[in-house]
Amino acid sequence: MNAMTSIVRLLAAASAALLMSCAGYSPGSLQQGASRDEAVRLMGAPTGQYALPSGGTRLEFARGPFGKHTYMLDFDANGRLQRWQQVLTEANFNALQMGMSRDEVLMKLGRPSHTSYIQWQKLDLWSYRYDAVFCQWFNVGFSAQGKVADLGYTPDPMCDINDKDNRPS
Repeated sequence: MNAMTSIVRLLAAASAALLMSCAGYSPGSLQQGASRDEAVRLMGAPTGQYALPSGGTRLEFARGPFGKHTYMLDFDANGRLQRWQQVLTEANFNALQMGMSRDEVLMKLGRPSHTSYIQWQKLDLWSYRYDAVFCQWFNVGFSAQGKVADLGYTPDPMCDINDKDNRPS
């Protein structure tokens, strides 16, 4: 193991410890009907907020080292919890459709783990890390018009760290 791998692991562990000490990791203890204030006390400051068509609000809480979990909590117009879910799942990724807007993707998945631009395709690329059997992430490519133009899974570059260290010279 080289110094870079050790540093990455140390930072991941420190980030996880910091998150755990500052706020609850998941909303598991929150019951339906809990107030928005209770949720924020438990979870910390939300990483996103979205208006629901019903007049309520969806709060996003991105979690985990390298962003592998994002919890969405839906509140009614009176600020009472209706439901919550961890949204970084293959079922949610596979439900996305071509032509969706950036706002629709944010509402469904929250902020991405990583963003980049693919020059030759002229796509803004949003990548989402998640718990998977294989080390992969999910990518959403947006056209210049801000619409989903590409969807797919690719290997997560974080998995290549150890592979590069162990290559024969």
